Amino acid sequence: MPVDVAELRTALARQWSALFTWLEPWGDDLAGRAGEASALPGWTNGELVAHLGRSMQALTVCVPAPPGTVPLALAEYLGTYPQRAVEITEATRALAARIAAHPLDEVDRLAREAIARVEGLEKEAVPSGAHRLVDPGALVVQARRGPVTLRDMVVSRLIELVVHAHDLIRSLRLPTPSSGQEGLDLGGPLDASAQQIVADELLAIVIVRGGWSLQVAEPALWIDLATGRRPYDVDLLAQAVQANYASDGVPDLGRMLPLL
Repeated sequence: MPVDVAELRTALARQWSALFTWLEPWGDDLAGRAGEASALPGWTNGELVAHLGRSMQALTVCVPAPPGTVPLALAEYLGTYPQRAVEITEATRALAARIAAHPLDEVDRLAREAIARVEGLEKEAVPSGAHRLVDPGALVVQARRGPVTLRDMVVSRLIELVVHAHDLIRSLRLPTPSSGQEGLDLGGPLDASAQQIVADELLAIVIVRGGWSLQVAEPALWIDLATGRRPYDVDLLAQAVQANYASDGVPDLGRMLPLL
């Protein structure tokens, strides 16, 4: 059963809390590594952190679309990323420069504003006196890259946080932070339920396109394969997802991946 927008908002808040709690002990300069290259090619660690704020800010600027607006599907919305890669990079670097004095606090502020905006849009979607079965997640909002349902917009932000948490794990595997905190758990910046939602949503895109009956077996591995963080490999795919029926096999998704 699809996760509704209120549950998604809660997952988004939990995921942000987990990620920020993990980042905060490193300080604004990320233990001296903010200017170093991150695991995301072409971006520094500091720019990657700033991008978290810009990603969440995309929710804050959403407004209800005019009645009758046809939304993009989630896969279509995610598919707009490559054509705007230069714009995304430039805007991220501009934000990183603007918040350079206190980047972690500023990114946290942007994330909190975004989560509050989702709650506000949910209330706008269900006017006072409306039937209680009205689905606020079906509200079509105008986002930066086009119209999309509120539910899918929140999913896209959850994908951003989870996927970039994976990037930051690879980028900032440091020794003990200066606060004296014990060595970091690899899963520290990830909320398990948020990661599962993201894995399921990415697999749903594949299922719609191919009609297979599949389920996620290893969420982190599947997310890495689906987003190109690991090179495609059929053996890894067989670990990451599995067929719902023993008589079926896992299809070769080499021509479909990465999804973004």
